[in-house]
Amino acid sequence: MDLLNRTMRKIPTWLVYLIGLIPVPLYLYLAQTGGLGREPIKALEHELGELALQLMIFGLAITPLRNVVGLNLIKFRRAIGVLTFTYVTLHLLVWLVLDIGVLSRIWADILKRPYITIGMVGFLVMAPLAITSNNWSVKRLGLKWKKLHQLTYIAALLGGLHYVMIAKGIQLEPLLYMCAIVGLLAYRLPTLRRVRKTI
Repeated sequence: MDLLNRTMRKIPTWLVYLIGLIPVPLYLYLAQTGGLGREPIKALEHELGELALQLMIFGLAITPLRNVVGLNLIKFRRAIGVLTFTYVTLHLLVWLVLDIGVLSRIWADILKRPYITIGMVGFLVMAPLAITSNNWSVKRLGLKWKKLHQLTYIAALLGGLHYVMIAKGIQLEPLLYMCAIVGLLAYRLPTLRRVRKTI
């Protein structure tokens, strides 16, 4: 594990961003060439949202991976968070621009469809996290930065719930994603209790 960790430390963060963004042109190409089926917009929307949720789960798993198996990926946690928000934003834009397109319908769907309301709240929760994912904000906010970024846990729950609710009927995959999120958050409960005692 030490050898693997030393290797990971040599990987530049920009490479994580580069690899993480590869699916964007790939999905766009598939959407244009019929590779996403008969409803490419819906498929594109789904793929981007699911990838965002996968990245979010991976980001939540970084601390347990370090504590349990000794794999240290902390260096890449901020990049994973930014990539997560990028895919959430793209997922939202596909829905807003390509799927709905009419402003009045957008607001109607947000207000009338609970899974869309939850998704929008999740996006709004993530926005300040993405804005402050830089060294200047870390220095400027100090301890408040860590408190602010605990909103990640709420965003993850909202994202998982959004996926469960958007699925038609009871489907295994969204439930597995939700179980993974709940499990990773439950792992953090003792840590959160210690943080509260020191504040």
